[in-house]
Amino acid sequence: MGEIVLIRHGETTWSASGQHTSVTDLDLTENGVSQAKALAPLLAARRFAAVWSSPRKRALVTADLAGLAVTAVIPDLAEWAYGDYEGRTSEEIHAEDPDWSLWTDGGKGPGGESAEDIAARLDRALAEAEPLLVQGDVAFVAHGHSLRVAAARWLGRPARDGRDLTIDTASIGALGYEHGGHAITLWNLTAAAAAGM
Repeated sequence: MGEIVLIRHGETTWSASGQHTSVTDLDLTENGVSQAKALAPLLAARRFAAVWSSPRKRALVTADLAGLAVTAVIPDLAEWAYGDYEGRTSEEIHAEDPDWSLWTDGGKGPGGESAEDIAARLDRALAEAEPLLVQGDVAFVAHGHSLRVAAARWLGRPARDGRDLTIDTASIGALGYEHGGHAITLWNLTAAAAAGM
């Protein structure tokens, strides 16, 4: 069986500064471009039955630079919608709302998504991808929070449990199987970490 390979996009100016980025369509930084290109050797040995990308250009460009041909753009892979908190750092948000947590409170205001909303989206993507794993791997090229939710949901856990999984820009994870059950088989592998192995 193949695996669902989770690929977070390369660095943007907002990911570098810690600003929440969902619908804002940012380009990769020069570092982000280098990070994305460095993923290619880590992915080269995999046989992909499908490569699915978020509609955001930071994900689409990362896929291209990593040597992957996107077979479908999947809106369900878009980043958690932060609503009024788009473009703001956690520190800025906590200055006015000290108890806020994305994982339990969700995005705020118009367009903000709850944990249940994003879980439903990622559940659909996982359910559509799993039957393809008999043919090979399926790549999800997407975003930090959405991929963390995907991993939690693959394990049958609530979306909020994604808070326990850190994920760097331009990193790779994999969702597969262990003794017939769902498992995380790889997590947060970057080209820099692979070079140090």
